Amino acid sequence: MIIMNFLGFFTLLIIAWLLSNNRKIINWRVVFWGLILQIIFAFFIFVIPVGTDFFLLVNRVVLSILDSATAGTTFLFGRLALPPGSVSSSGESSLGFFLALQALPTIIFFAALVGILYYLGIMQKIIQVFAYAFTRLMRISGAESLCAASNIFVGVESALVIRPFLQKMTRSELCTVLTAGMATVASSMLAVYIFMLKAKFPTIAGHLVSASIMNAPSAIVMSKLLLPETGTPETLGQHVNLAYEKESNFITAIINNANSGVKLVVGICALLLAFLGLMALVDKIFVFTGGFLNDWFGIQVDWTLKGLLGYLFYPFTLLIGIPLSDAGAIAKIIGERLIVTEVTAFQDLANLLNSGVTLSPRSVVITTYALTGFAHVASLAIFVGGISALVPERLKDLSQLGFRALLGATLACLMTACIAGFFYTDSSILLK
Repeated sequence: MIIMNFLGFFTLLIIAWLLSNNRKIINWRVVFWGLILQIIFAFFIFVIPVGTDFFLLVNRVVLSILDSATAGTTFLFGRLALPPGSVSSSGESSLGFFLALQALPTIIFFAALVGILYYLGIMQKIIQVFAYAFTRLMRISGAESLCAASNIFVGVESALVIRPFLQKMTRSELCTVLTAGMATVASSMLAVYIFMLKAKFPTIAGHLVSASIMNAPSAIVMSKLLLPETGTPETLGQHVNLAYEKESNFITAIINNANSGVKLVVGICALLLAFLGLMALVDKIFVFTGGFLNDWFGIQVDWTLKGLLGYLFYPFTLLIGIPLSDAGAIAKIIGERLIVTEVTAFQDLANLLNSGVTLSPRSVVITTYALTGFAHVASLAIFVGGISALVPERLKDLSQLGFRALLGATLACLMTACIAGFFYTDSSILLK
């Protein structure tokens, strides 16, 4: 499997290079240091004992915070908010898992928590550390470094921290901004994935944090391979500060960010209702048409969107190190993320684990890394629309770069999964 990870690592880079719009001017320093940063971090987490201890500490802290987040949902929804298999203090047992009542409300809590960290200045310092490393080592612009670093912790709102620079950004910089946005996940969304998987995957929180951090340099690498820099960025090699307007007081920070969390929950619900409904409709059309083709040609093809995407992503699933016995099921889960968002993909992974299907620990870990990102069509619309609202004059560039950035984000997530698979062993404590 490690040999397959090694092969997959270079195959993904070659794919990005082949699809580049200008292979002659690629800045290999960006590629080299981006990959080195990912490898160092993965080595620290998976191999070095102190790194593993730090990983487990992060996992415990995040899970403890998530437990606190459930206090509000339990008060509002009572028994409906109890996770599967749990019992309340009054002796009531859980009625099962309800995404809308158990997982999604935690987004509001995490949004408020991130708002507090911003108000206290803690989040800015953490982001600046990552941004400084990206700028110094990869020699990219300070603005795109800052945006990529912000995306480790927040979503489309990361564009706000570089708002003064968006208008004059080169097309390559804009592509990096979009790619980094879709290759990473907001910290508020981590709570949803943790809630779904923590029963079967106790260290899921640490892996999600690890994946989000690794995806930032991976996104920069893939973006710069697909669309190399041909201009001169305004902030090239410069360290820039966040464009952040501090709330007037502590309470206002909580209220405003909690309200932002509410909008995010509503937006997610709307996307799931629309995309899952449309997917079901398209499935019916494909299955009806494909049924005739199966009969005529005597073949057995899964004509659902999930099935077709599973065929498309099957070779990539093998390349990132998923064992052959699990590749069919995992390919469908990784593939469907492209259409129905990572929320549904993580939910299906949780359902697969709960169904009694035997998946190797290696498959579960690698799949988690592959899914940790907003690399899907809905996110493409959100990021292009959200950033173009800040700089309407760049709408044409953003819309033209959108699908290239989506490709880069998808390859970035697969690259991170490949590196995680390279360092992961079945004896690792990081699953137990």
